[in-house]
Amino acid sequence: MGSVSTRNEQLRLVDSPRQPQDQGEPFPWSATIDSTYSTRDAIDALALAPFLRGDQPFARQAHLDRVRPEASLRPAESRIVRSVADDDSSALLAAGEGWALRAVRWASGSATIEVTAVSDELAVAVLAQATEGASLSRDSEATVEMGFWHMDVRRPARRRRQIAAPAWAEIRGNYTSSVAASMERLMGLGVADIKGRLVLLHGEPGTGKTTALRALARSWAPWCQVDCVVDPEELFSNPGYLMEVAAGADGDDEDGRWRLLVLEDCDELIRGEAKEAAGQKLSRLLNLTDGMLGQGRNVLIAITTNEDLSRLHPAVVRPGRCLAQLEVGRLSATEANEWLARQGGAAATFPDGATLAELVAHRDGGIQIQSTIDHSTDVGMYL
Repeated sequence: MGSVSTRNEQLRLVDSPRQPQDQGEPFPWSATIDSTYSTRDAIDALALAPFLRGDQPFARQAHLDRVRPEASLRPAESRIVRSVADDDSSALLAAGEGWALRAVRWASGSATIEVTAVSDELAVAVLAQATEGASLSRDSEATVEMGFWHMDVRRPARRRRQIAAPAWAEIRGNYTSSVAASMERLMGLGVADIKGRLVLLHGEPGTGKTTALRALARSWAPWCQVDCVVDPEELFSNPGYLMEVAAGADGDDEDGRWRLLVLEDCDELIRGEAKEAAGQKLSRLLNLTDGMLGQGRNVLIAITTNEDLSRLHPAVVRPGRCLAQLEVGRLSATEANEWLARQGGAAATFPDGATLAELVAHRDGGIQIQSTIDHSTDVGMYL
């Protein structure tokens, strides 16, 4: 049923108000559309309707990266019911015998395809037809698939992305000899070598901790799926979110694959006073590593922090909990100039050594665009 509103009055699409007698009957629903809604929103509502009514009670979804520009994202025999396009995205609603499909494509090259159908087998088949050959191939040696968790408006969400991942041999020279030797051991671990659940990388900003984790994702790709949690504070504040991430996305446990959850810059979570400052967050983190929550789950956690080792909470670094604990520090003056020589950069004087970020800036010429002026200020003794 549909109706057109007068000015300042909402347009309402209303299905039958009769309450269903059992869960197999149509679900009563209504969609309220006003002037703030777009044609894209209308496609979303129309795509949801057959699922809510129960006409097509089965749904399947896929997210694709690097979609081919010419990919139709729908079966060849389908008919287009609605189509919308703007500057940064497009959406279409297609239909066939016993099924409907909504495809949304973004300017970044990614797309989401959702299919509803009268049977799960039909939904799977239609989704396979719509996505077959739709993605551009990637050099599997240079990239890895990484999941990104975040708390959406209503529930936890996970997006998959292909990220560039250097081989360890390519970046070994970015680290001091002692750190490189320890990292090499970490890169070479397999499932049988897992003796702890926590990987700690600590050191000042710019020393290459994130780069090392990308290389680790590539080294462990045959047996471990790497996911990054973009809002770790929210993760350990929200038990529902934590349970969802701990359980993992569909298919994570196939073939016995492990998962590595990456939490970056979590200084406040694991420093010495974390128990008092962060409340239950530290306890939940530890519970996920080797407590009841972590039992039966093949989950590892990698944390990067700028904190000094001596300031980390003793419960975090206790024996048996950490699989690896690496202090990623500056390259010495000699190592820094050796790095610059390999990169074709001019030699420089680094009395206190240099971080990887400082070396890259020196090699590339520092800040290219700058309008700030350095105003040195003498600090009074009262400070």
